[in-house]
Amino acid sequence: MRRFIDEQLQRWKDNTRRKPLILRGARQVGKTWSLKEFGKNRFESVALADLERNASLRKLFAGDLNAVSICADLEVLLRQKIIPGKTLLFFDEIQACPRAITALRYFYEEMPELHVVAAGSLLEFALLKEASFPVGRIQFLNLYPLCFAEYLEAIGNAPASAAVSGDPADISPAVHELLRDELKRYFFIGGMPAAVNAYLENGSLREAFEVQGEIVESYRMDFAKYTPQVDRYCLDSVFSALAQSVGKQIKYARLGEGYANQTLKKAFAALCLAQVARRITSVVPAGLPLGASASIKVFKALMLDLGLMRYLSGIPDDIEYAKGDLLAIYRGAMAEQFVGQEMLVSQQGSLYYWNRQAKSSTAEVDYLAVINGKIHPVEVKSGSTGSLRSLHLFLASYPDCGTALVFADQTYSDLPEQKVTFLPLYSAYAATKPADKRAVYHGIIE
Repeated sequence: MRRFIDEQLQRWKDNTRRKPLILRGARQVGKTWSLKEFGKNRFESVALADLERNASLRKLFAGDLNAVSICADLEVLLRQKIIPGKTLLFFDEIQACPRAITALRYFYEEMPELHVVAAGSLLEFALLKEASFPVGRIQFLNLYPLCFAEYLEAIGNAPASAAVSGDPADISPAVHELLRDELKRYFFIGGMPAAVNAYLENGSLREAFEVQGEIVESYRMDFAKYTPQVDRYCLDSVFSALAQSVGKQIKYARLGEGYANQTLKKAFAALCLAQVARRITSVVPAGLPLGASASIKVFKALMLDLGLMRYLSGIPDDIEYAKGDLLAIYRGAMAEQFVGQEMLVSQQGSLYYWNRQAKSSTAEVDYLAVINGKIHPVEVKSGSTGSLRSLHLFLASYPDCGTALVFADQTYSDLPEQKVTFLPLYSAYAATKPADKRAVYHGIIE
């Protein structure tokens, strides 16, 4: 299955200022597969060093971290030549050997012509603990579950993928209905590669649901690895509660009964660090960058994946799947999770929302998108513009912001006099992606 990150990996490969690259992401989103495919398709060979399975490879980093010597030893142990410019050197499960993370700086300094990549499960915890982290010598990319366009390609409908990636105004009513049907299926399958493959192999949603359960259980088994300071039972409580809290402002006390707020706070932070949940903070959209005004107290959360959210929330699949309105499924939370999940990809991991607290009333806009230097309010709604009170208040309060984007279960319609554009849900990725596609590496540490 083709992943959009291939384009970013290619830009990294071709860049003359390239540094060793770490591919981040939650467990089982396809990091290892993506890097192997990239190496197979864009290089003459891939030198794969799995530092978790092969203990002898970890010994290479016990002494002096000389890149040339390590590379020569790897050739012997892997039984293959490592040729700069022709070989992709891939350290998989690099979290199993923190000294290998440190060694990346020496590959950058001593062998800059060699293409070096790394990935690993729960890598963020290893990066947090590694005292000799090579600041300024590494680049990062983040991989998420398959977005809707990637899912459509994976199931063999490349024309549909091209349609949702294009201009929603050009989509005919017949194609619109097909895309709605596929989007409803995607709501329940989600974008975890193993779940998508299970559906592809058997044509069964139930098979995908079983895989989702297996992924969730594997995440729960990982809780013991997160950190000794976090209560694993509290982690489990917060993990399940977050799936039922998408779209709502997070109050720690609601995430688990019987636990102190500080304990719940640590559990939530650990889940975000593992990338199975995502903190979406409230900001004041008076200017860029949006993150400069991010609130530490007012925030929402997204789950990693729609399918995992569905599994954890325990929604009755037969009842919810029978609903005709996509915005009615799970009281609209699935649609809000979907749009947020798509925007995390289009906005390269930078996602915020607006929350106005006043004595007389409150107002909230679901998300904010930065598109070509303009801040656009984003709502996930059903109904007419007359019901979008918070959105109109936002537009009146911040007149320099761009057109409001309202994602709804309908076809495209533009209301320039109200500065509002209605868009079909399935166009969330394309409609919030900046036109300038030259943005290079999100999250570079310098």
